[in-house]
Parts: sequence; structure tokens; C-alpha cells
Amino acid sequence: MIMNRHIKAGIIGGAGYTGGELIRLLVNHPQAEISFIHSKSNAGNPVHAVHHDLLGETGLKFTDTLKTDVDVLFLCSGHGESRKFLEENPFPEKVRVIDLSNDFRLSESARSGTRKFLYGLPELNRDHIRNNRHIDIANPGCFATAIQLGLLPLAKEGLLDTIQVTGITGSTGAGQGFNQTSHFSWRANNIQAYKTLTHQHLGEIGESLKQLQPSPEPEINFIPWRGDFTRGIFVSSMVSSNRKLDELFELFETYYELHPFTYISREPIYLKQVVNTNKAIIHLEKVGSKLVIHSTIDNLLKGASGQAVQNMNLLFGLDERTGLHLKANYF
Repeated sequence: MIMNRHIKAGIIGGAGYTGGELIRLLVNHPQAEISFIHSKSNAGNPVHAVHHDLLGETGLKFTDTLKTDVDVLFLCSGHGESRKFLEENPFPEKVRVIDLSNDFRLSESARSGTRKFLYGLPELNRDHIRNNRHIDIANPGCFATAIQLGLLPLAKEGLLDTIQVTGITGSTGAGQGFNQTSHFSWRANNIQAYKTLTHQHLGEIGESLKQLQPSPEPEINFIPWRGDFTRGIFVSSMVSSNRKLDELFELFETYYELHPFTYISREPIYLKQVVNTNKAIIHLEKVGSKLVIHSTIDNLLKGASGQAVQNMNLLFGLDERTGLHLKANYF
């Protein structure tokens, strides 16, 4: 636990979308300070030269020099890069690592040398994160977060069997690098299904559900969509259930009662309620024996950098809401 001083944070890959969101959160965090922001391609440039909205918010510059005298290291590089970085740049064991890629999310790949990564979904593993200060964190994927939050209460009661999921995400979910499907002229007035039934987040979702419901192992069928907006995720998951809707609402409300970022709404929900926040909002609908769970998050915050800060807060003994009191961009 850090006592009587700020948590010193280093950021690897600070020029991308998740790195930028992390900087925005940490420059305003009351108990953290950014020690360095690493970016080889932008070394020497002011942070606001890449993240233009940070003009006047920070005088920090990108650097290609690593500092090891930090308390926490955030890895915001692309998938496959985090493991390589840690192998080539060993940090002291006392430095906690929070990785935002998918390199360490599965149990079979959750180690790097002597480092052991814990899956950092607070609504599932909060006590383990809070009570184990020597663990590193594999931050969950964005689609995985939205889907799991809609299913965890059912898994805890052993109520899952076959799950049909559709979800739509904004263009920032594809990262800052240019490609055809993130280009404005392609995204505008357009949607597309992609990675049908093969999305990379299926593995981590399956492991989390199995943690609460070892048997029978749920079958997850997931079709993701690219949307014509910049940020946010909206997911609809359908399962069979013979329980009454009021009973199911109470089940969800009880599960999330002590989790400050996940809210159960008895009214229909929509994306604008969560964009620019670390919230997840869930709504249930039922027709006959079919239950549909709608869940929505901001893919860059609760689905990435906001959840990473939430995990940092837990690791260092802070209230998990610290620095994350954000208002939705409603209009």
C-alpha cells in the first residue's frame, strides 16, 4: 500500500486510444502522478501534440527512456507486445503491472517469468485484487467486460446453458492505427458483422463463467458488430429462463449491490448513458421463457483504461471509485 504519497505510474504505449484515456484519468487522479509516458515514435513531443485535448492539462512529454522507480506500470501496447516488452525490459518485482492487452488474460498464459497475472474484472475478482498486493493484473477486454457483467449473476446461480450474444462497438475499439474499417468514410452510415463466433474475447468469458458455474459449462455464441459511432459497446445476450422477471431483477440487484460502477435499470437503456464514464448499465427483458440481458459500457473506460485505474485503486488500497467520478457525454 502507498502511504502518504502519490502512486507513481509509468505508461507504455501512451500515444494510442487507451494510453490517451489513461493519461486523461491519471492527470486528474488525486492520489497518482505520471512518472513517464513511453512512446518511441513520439519521443520528445508534448503529450498534447498527439492527444490534442490535453493542451493546457499537462506539460508532460513522451519519452523513449524507461524509469523503473515507479509503483505501477500500465501496458497499453498492441496485443502480443506486452509479453515481448516484459521479456526485454524486466522491471523490479515490487512494480505492479497492469496489462491492457490480451496477452495474460487466460489461465494458460497468465505468467511472464516470475510474474503471475490475475484476471482484473473487479465484479468477479475484487477481493483477490484487493487482498493480493503482489499480483499483476490482466485487464479484461472491452466486449468481454460488457458480456460478462450481463451474465455473472446467472452463472453464480448455475442458470446458464446456451447463450446467444450480439454486440456492437464503436470505431475506437479497433485501435488508433489506420485501417479500412476504421476510416470515417467506411464507418459512416454503415455496420458490419465480424469475427462471427470466433471473437478473441470468448476464451476469457468462458473462463470467468466457469469460475462461478463449473458445470454445466455454458455454450457462448457471439456475433460482434462494427458500428458507425466512435465509442461505446451495447450487448444483448439471450438465455432461457423459467424464473419470473422480478425475481431475476432482484438477483442482479443483489449481485451488484456492493459494486459501485455496475447499475441495474428497470427502464430501457442506451449508449449515451455510459459514454465517458466507468459505468456499466444492465437491463433485463423477458418474453416467455427467453431472457434478454442488455448491457452497455464505454469501451475505452470500463472496457479498458477506466477499469485499469479501478484495478490500480484496488491494488493500492484506495476506494475503487477514486479518480473515476465521470459524467456521461449525454448531448
